[in-house]
Amino acid sequence: MLDSEFFRRWMSATAVSVDREAASLTALDSPIGDADHGSNMQRGFLAVVTTLDKEPPATPGAVLVLAGRQLISTVGGASGPLYGTLLRRTGKALGDADEVSEADLAAALRTGVDAVATLGGAAPGDKTMLDALLPAVDALGDGGSFAAARAAADAGAEATTPMLARKGRASYLGERSIGHQDPGATSSALLIAALSDAAGSGASGE
Repeated sequence: MLDSEFFRRWMSATAVSVDREAASLTALDSPIGDADHGSNMQRGFLAVVTTLDKEPPATPGAVLVLAGRQLISTVGGASGPLYGTLLRRTGKALGDADEVSEADLAAALRTGVDAVATLGGAAPGDKTMLDALLPAVDALGDGGSFAAARAAADAGAEATTPMLARKGRASYLGERSIGHQDPGATSSALLIAALSDAAGSGASGE
């Protein structure tokens, strides 16, 4: 079972990873976006960790709802609302339980990812964060491990390189968007990798 401490570890691991990869995320964003994805995500997850450390929520759902709220208020562009929606809707789907199962988290994550798809109007293959998130929730939802979800997200992010962007800032470039890995899918893969890291070596689901 996964408690609020697990979800705080997940957010902390994400913040560490995003901080480490911020320059790489911005480099990916430079040719097809506004060259600010790394710095925006870095600022957002720093705010998340700071807030969670100040007043740790008591339940898994509350951790994610608070994290999502912070991302919406601190991350610029489309990333704030999209990531904020992902975490808030996932948190709300978890409800008020003190502990949740991996199956509960898988189902809640699918709810969050579906909300992102609705908000952004994107579908698989549009070269967006969904191309990493959907394979991850599929892997987790099939009774797979966090490690399997991580591998699926990584593969999904890499698969965006040859795609033509149909949504977001990159879509304005048309065929010039081809050949560049999507920064949103890449940061989404970092989020899922951090979930695997949070489980820890030898933990259930890892």
